Amino acid sequence: MNARDLGGLPTADGRVTRRGALVRCEAVDRLSPAGWDALRAHGVRTIIDLRNDDERVDNDGGVETIHIPLDRLDEDPDFWADWMNGPQFGTPLYYGPFMERFPDAIEEVLDAIEQAPPGGVLFHCVGGRDRTGLVAIAALATAGVPPDVIADDYALAAERAHTHDPMLEEFLAERGTSSRELVTDLVASLALERPALRARLVVERAP
Repeated sequence: MNARDLGGLPTADGRVTRRGALVRCEAVDRLSPAGWDALRAHGVRTIIDLRNDDERVDNDGGVETIHIPLDRLDEDPDFWADWMNGPQFGTPLYYGPFMERFPDAIEEVLDAIEQAPPGGVLFHCVGGRDRTGLVAIAALATAGVPPDVIADDYALAAERAHTHDPMLEEFLAERGTSSRELVTDLVASLALERPALRARLVVERAP
């Protein structure tokens, strides 16, 4: 399953992300009863479901679930007409335009993480790559994780989702870029000042 704890990543100031604070995942309704037991045992107390209404299957495993559809399909049909048709939607090419057009969507998810009750927060979409990837990029950037480490996280998510496609990288290369470059450029462009969220996500490195 495409799920992992985002703890243990280095930050630019010499600290690390807190283990158990954030978990990224594919759709949790695919979990078995044993999987739900493991999720709760890991300390997850809040789930943020990034899927659209027509993608959802109600199965929260007894964990508080917040539904925040990240794709605001009804807010700007012209935007989605441009980005949902063609291979560009399956690449980080649309991440920057999305963040510019729908900044409130990302802020709403970060608010939910910051304000969640004590315990771990798991966020997911369907496959655990694009929408989940955008939230991971924003959250890790807020925590102060360097751009290259965040790009590594994105690449690992694509690999685990079995969506790393050389043809997509060729598509990006023809446009003078790559998934890694797009992710690192996006991180460099973000200015997310959230001291409370950073305090929740970051701890001192163990001696």
